[in-house]
Amino acid sequence: MIAILKKELNSFFSSPIGYLVIAVYLIINGLFLWVFKGDFNILHAGFADLTSYFFLAPWIFMFLIPAITMRSFSDEINTGTLEILKTKPLTNRQIILGKYFGSFTLAILAITPTLIYVYSVYQLGNPIGNIEFGTTFGSFIGLLFLVSAYTAIGIFSSTLSKNQIVSFIVSVFISFILYYGFEAVSNYNLFGNLDYTVKYIGMSEHYNSLSKGVIDTRDLIYFLSVTFFFLVLTKFRIQHEK
Repeated sequence: MIAILKKELNSFFSSPIGYLVIAVYLIINGLFLWVFKGDFNILHAGFADLTSYFFLAPWIFMFLIPAITMRSFSDEINTGTLEILKTKPLTNRQIILGKYFGSFTLAILAITPTLIYVYSVYQLGNPIGNIEFGTTFGSFIGLLFLVSAYTAIGIFSSTLSKNQIVSFIVSVFISFILYYGFEAVSNYNLFGNLDYTVKYIGMSEHYNSLSKGVIDTRDLIYFLSVTFFFLVLTKFRIQHEK
């Protein structure tokens, strides 16, 4: 698994992909949070918190994670190197986890520089230090678990087609449905008393719950379950890929 992980990271940073993903994430967040005038601008919000950042991040990652993962297996299937990988002294599980953690590590590297936002908001508070660390910490935890689920979805989607663009689109679609789709459906009040249950199936409900600063094990188990589910589907697809 470590060999695959290193191979993935080397492929990201031996080409512009890794640097581009990190740069795009930081630039988009930076522009909306500190430059562009509007509801997301922290300087114009009138209070010191990172709510805008944690609202934007899931939507940005909804497109960036598929861009990272779309080549994971699509490229291997298209070039025929997947069969070569299978002949190596590696199990399918090790191959999948190596690729998964490679993409997940890149996403973490993109998030890490944004920790400076915490210090910036800490200094901007009136008085200095007027920031709710509980909700901020919970939001970062929620974002990491959300990214973990997005990555598993992206890895699975990359097994569905030889075409990387198709894999990208499928990954964005599944991520959108799971993050916002169930919440959107529940807002139409189509299921009566079951509307909250429908909303609870979606990832946004659990992400928002963690963002309140309460680390509920049910939310963590939910994200781990989604991640595990799509990794199992990936293993199934790889085993039956000819």
